[in-house]
Amino acid sequence: MDQQTTLEERFGKCPYATAQSLISGKWAILILLYLQDGPLRFNELLRKMPKMTHATLSVQLKNLEENGLIQRVQYEAIPPKVEYSLTDIGKRFQPVVSALETWGEEYIDYMKTR
Repeated sequence: MDQQTTLEERFGKCPYATAQSLISGKWAILILLYLQDGPLRFNELLRKMPKMTHATLSVQLKNLEENGLIQRVQYEAIPPKVEYSLTDIGKRFQPVVSALETWGEEYIDYMKTR
């Protein structure tokens, strides 16, 4: 099976399944949220994430990069410098993050009244 067939099977059938697959990682939405304000280095992201391990962040970043939502840029410097930022398609996720925030706030308010 070639790579194009795999991509079509994974992403080509249903927009809802595609979106769910892209943001299925536990921390994916928060990572995309934090990168909205501009590039961040690995340790900057790690400090922002509640109770996340180094290994978990590394896996999440690799998945988001493989899916084309973020890009990793390594600068030739000593010590090495690596930054993560949103790609153009990753930036287009911002309205979704805003909608999730609004819905999340509404849900919290709803649960307080129960």
